[in-house]
Amino acid sequence: MTRPPLKPLDDALAELLVHAEPLAQTETLSLFDADHRVLAQDVVSPLQVPPRDNSAMDGYALRCADVAQAGTLLPVSQRIPAGHVGQPLAEGTAARIFTGAPVPEGADAIVMQEDCTALEDGRVQVHAVPKAGQWIRHSGEDIVRGATVLTAGTRLGPAELGLAASVGLAEVAVARRPRVALFSTGDELIMPGTVAPEQMREGTIYNSNRYFLRSMLQRLGCEVLDLGVVEDTLAATVAALRRAAAECDVIVTSGGVSVGEEDHVKPAVQQLGQLDLWKIAIKPGKPFAYGHVHSGARRAHFMGLPGNPVSSFITFVWLVRPFLLRLQGTTAIAPQSVAASAGFDWAKADSRREFLRVRWGADGRLERYANQSSGVLTSTVWGDGVVDNPAGSTIRAGDTVRFIPWAELL
Repeated sequence: MTRPPLKPLDDALAELLVHAEPLAQTETLSLFDADHRVLAQDVVSPLQVPPRDNSAMDGYALRCADVAQAGTLLPVSQRIPAGHVGQPLAEGTAARIFTGAPVPEGADAIVMQEDCTALEDGRVQVHAVPKAGQWIRHSGEDIVRGATVLTAGTRLGPAELGLAASVGLAEVAVARRPRVALFSTGDELIMPGTVAPEQMREGTIYNSNRYFLRSMLQRLGCEVLDLGVVEDTLAATVAALRRAAAECDVIVTSGGVSVGEEDHVKPAVQQLGQLDLWKIAIKPGKPFAYGHVHSGARRAHFMGLPGNPVSSFITFVWLVRPFLLRLQGTTAIAPQSVAASAGFDWAKADSRREFLRVRWGADGRLERYANQSSGVLTSTVWGDGVVDNPAGSTIRAGDTVRFIPWAELL
């Protein structure tokens, strides 16, 4: 029997995102609580920022026409600290002014205090000839009234929250958090802390996937229903899926989506809904499953990841991550890459698109982790990211490669 061809990653992602209809519900949060959340409505500025021309320096506000040469002496007519509005500047005088203070009417330049000498008789000596407009921040040079400063679908971070605050917002409307159920299958899995290493029975391993998957889900702004390790029986798997679908938008599992007698996830999902098994043309991470699980009138997306840790990790960041971001209405979901120089050889081309774990070397080139096996989770900690190596490609030291840092994926 001819095996179906492997599905290219870009095709799989496009097919997956068709099902990622953004969640309709929104909530209003304080800016203090909105970090990493996704903006649900455009933010339009009701004001100019800055609202008035203001000083970019501590110094003196003056008229350029009054300082024709260095060394000019001017009487200081007023003092303007930030938060106070001065009087119109009289001709032939200067105003002591501080950073952020509104520029008084009539002044057309600021001379920084380092270029001035304050005299005891109340005058200031200006040692530099000013140019019109110097050290003045003009009204609206940052934000113009009526401008859209943040668009719906923006994932909020420190800079975005500060920008929202600068136009007077204390709260923003954000997309509801996706509710995600997470569980693993496999009687070989042991939870850390329950059995000491020396007491583990033959054939068992600690469940690492649960920890990094839960962490990545939380980083993406999800509410996680952690169902732990589900017993390797069809009845237990059906029960877990039914509960997850009743409470959550998405179900994520690792392991168990295969055709073995002890792999119960596939028949359990099919019993409660539908399932497509995909073989993705990537390495690591070939097996992936997508479908739906029904519980009464509710329906949840189902996403099954491979059990090997690095395979699970890679398929999550390339398929689950963008899906969950799109559910929240995020517009920018593609990770940004940089061109980098390889400091290693990769002589054997693979028919699949490869994600090689690498880190920056002391010489500014990328180093490759020696063991690229799908079970070597150490490589993800050692590395700074991955090289996205196209199918059928080899790499020689000095070649330019596409590097994607973990920060773009996590």
